[in-house]
Amino acid sequence: MTPVSFTVNGDSVQINVEDRTLLADALRDELQLTGTHVGCDTSQCGCCTIRVNGQAVKSCTMLAVQAQGAQITTIEGIANGDQLHPVQTAFSECHGLQCGFCTPGMIMATIELLSTKPHPTEQEIREGLSGNLCRCTGYLNIEAAVRAAETKLAAGDQQSGGIASPGQKS
Repeated sequence: MTPVSFTVNGDSVQINVEDRTLLADALRDELQLTGTHVGCDTSQCGCCTIRVNGQAVKSCTMLAVQAQGAQITTIEGIANGDQLHPVQTAFSECHGLQCGFCTPGMIMATIELLSTKPHPTEQEIREGLSGNLCRCTGYLNIEAAVRAAETKLAAGDQQSGGIASPGQKS
């Protein structure tokens, strides 16, 4: 077992993992952060998308030991207490979810997209979400949710303003 220390959603943690443990499994099994879903284990579906040091990462393709010293943000860390993150609110209001399995990854991918392109074109939205699959075919509502989130973020519809930095609660 190897000790690994990192910050998850603003909290410093240390866990002991086997060298082969995937970050997704460490988050789910060791830290009980089950919002990070595992759908394929091959980086195809995007359900396990989180942010590591400010970048979107598919946690099923990263080893937990590779996260040593990293700042990690999962879906559980983007709300501000009971106040949902504007992207979460937009997904809810626009029905950008159906079964909900892909939703955490889609939300995290949307946060990544809007942090790099605050006013994306339709094509940029599709490209930004292309690594995330919705098996319920809810893409039209997901695209509408991205547009609504863009508007909410531009209007400052978040107490702390903007998109949370990794390791910070928004």
